[in-house]
Amino acid sequence: MSALQDLRVLVVENDEMSAALLQMQLAQAGAVVVGPTASVADALRLLGDSEPQVALLDYRLANNETSEPVAAALSARGIPFVLATGMAPDHLPAVFRAGVMLTKPYLTAELNAALERALQAASVAS
Repeated sequence: MSALQDLRVLVVENDEMSAALLQMQLAQAGAVVVGPTASVADALRLLGDSEPQVALLDYRLANNETSEPVAAALSARGIPFVLATGMAPDHLPAVFRAGVMLTKPYLTAELNAALERALQAASVAS
C-alpha cells in the first residue's frame, strides 16, 4: 500500500495539462485529489472546505498570482506542502522555506517522495 493511500492532497496548479497529469499521478498512488485549482481564492476556499492533509503548489498561478498566500495559510494551519517549481529557492519568498522543494520537471516517484518528506517533516515537528 502506498504511503499516499487515502491522503487528501490539495493541488494548486495553473497549467491544465499539468493539473490533469498530477490528478492521474496522485490517483494512481491512492491519494484523494482536492481541486485542482489555479487561483489563490479557490485554493483558500478549498483549504477551508476540504481540510487537506498536504498540498502541492505551483509558484506561478493564473492572473499573475503566486501561491505565496496559500503557502502562508497552509503554514498557519500546520498543513505541510510541496512547492513544485523551476525557480531557484533563493528567488522565492521566505514562506516557501516551510515546505519541501520539488524541481520541475519531475518524475512520479519524485513527486510521491516529496509529498512523503513533507508529511514526515510535519509529523516530526508536531
